[in-house]
Amino acid sequence: MITKSLTQRLAWKALTAHHRKAKGLHLRELFANDPKRGERLTVEAAGLFLDFSKNRVTDQTIALLLQLAKESGLRARINAMFRGEKVNVTENRAVLHAALRAPRSASIRVDGKNVVPEVHAVLDKMAAFTDRVRSGAWKGYSGKRIKNVVNIGIGGSDLGPVMAYEALKNYSARGMTFGFVSNVDGIDFVEATRALDPAETLFIVSSKTFTTMETMTNAQSARAWLLKGLGGNPKSVAKHFVAVSTNAEKVSAFGIDTANMFGFWDWVGGRYSMDSAIGLSTMLAIGPDHFRAMLDGFHQMDEHFRTAPFAKNLPVLMGLLSIWYNDFFGSQTVAVLPYENYLKRFPAYLQQLAMESNGKRVTLEGKPVNYDTSPIYWGEPGTNGQHSFYQLIHQGTRLIPCDFIVFARPLTPLGRHHDILLANVLAQSEALAFGKTTAEVKSEGTLPGLVPHRAFDGNRPSNTLLADRLTPATLGKLVALYEHSVFTQGAIWNINPFDQWGVELGKALAQRILPEIESKVIPKLKHDSSTNNLIRRYRKMKAAK
Repeated sequence: MITKSLTQRLAWKALTAHHRKAKGLHLRELFANDPKRGERLTVEAAGLFLDFSKNRVTDQTIALLLQLAKESGLRARINAMFRGEKVNVTENRAVLHAALRAPRSASIRVDGKNVVPEVHAVLDKMAAFTDRVRSGAWKGYSGKRIKNVVNIGIGGSDLGPVMAYEALKNYSARGMTFGFVSNVDGIDFVEATRALDPAETLFIVSSKTFTTMETMTNAQSARAWLLKGLGGNPKSVAKHFVAVSTNAEKVSAFGIDTANMFGFWDWVGGRYSMDSAIGLSTMLAIGPDHFRAMLDGFHQMDEHFRTAPFAKNLPVLMGLLSIWYNDFFGSQTVAVLPYENYLKRFPAYLQQLAMESNGKRVTLEGKPVNYDTSPIYWGEPGTNGQHSFYQLIHQGTRLIPCDFIVFARPLTPLGRHHDILLANVLAQSEALAFGKTTAEVKSEGTLPGLVPHRAFDGNRPSNTLLADRLTPATLGKLVALYEHSVFTQGAIWNINPFDQWGVELGKALAQRILPEIESKVIPKLKHDSSTNNLIRRYRKMKAAK
């Protein structure tokens, strides 16, 4: 039972005092005083190698952070989540994305019931459907084979599938095309379907309630597009639409055969759902075997997180380092920099995972926090970022911790490309850490007026994550690593990483504003003067077209 607030815990107070002394230490000094530092401050687990030696930490820093985890009851929180306890206290729900990738032999209980058999029943149903589509046994309404798959969802029902498709494109069925529609902006749907033949297109509508405004707006447009292209017979819908949902009544009313409805559970949060039925498009792209390999990767990291001592626990260490910079150095962002172009959507995926989870201002008890919670996650794949925002990371006024993600072997070998890529990522982490002193710049014969411009302070922290190559299993491990790192941070901050009430207010107001925009008569507006004026101006501009 944790009784003290975070800032009153002994480890927090000790870290505050320690930071005052340690903040002036430079990585040049830390490495000079410990020649084995680069070998010592590393951890390897589940096929991922983490070098965290280029962080502004000492052995005492790590010891105090681990003590903070202990005082915050992190181990008890982990055990409670894996036991199926209702750790999502504001919605009174269990949080069991780990059950989505548990082996058939496992037993994970929610309200006394083992949910693993249900998980595998859905996976088996997905696999059978996938095999029918990929083999050509599933035919469209006109008898043509399905060649195009379009996933319609938003938030976790989109970001996970998009990221996974891009990440695992090397393993995908190249005779099929895959598209993703999420934005209610009509451009998203129009561009996704512009070159498609309705007779060869399958839509996956992903909405647990089948009422999500953006998703259902796009789904209705897809239905109209299909009917227009196939002669208008409503019976064609069942051959070109499937649903990932739990609302059989609305799915059936849409025209989808409920035999082709794939369910999931209220203990699966949207941003943790890419390995559930929400991943149907992923399975269609890469096939059931690769999908199950991805699930095994997830499970390996789950087990590492659940069982490893914190001092050797990858997600725990990464979570604690994030807290060190966020709460003691005042860093407000984390740059995630994959040196693997297939992971180009990985930073965008992490934005929802981290910021929707830990973007909270009250504790589990509903009391305002007096410390910073989630940093802002962002990034782009290397080496593109080097020629845009790395300037700010190297010489700007903000401290931006970086996570470099790199693979030893390329999926698409091409001449010297991968060696050059690896040289760049290693050079960036070295340059960030050690910089270039004024003396070094002068020794090169630089003109005095240019010396300040060409000097680099260094002391910019980074992690480097190294794996063999990007496989479905590796992707599962990476996603689970960040899931559990986010959980670790939330546990320390004593907040609920599993609700998202901040999303709801805007959605509710949009439902109020929409009829005011669409009304044939001038409505009586009761918003603030800015919103009222913008509604009137939009109505006027809309009417003038």
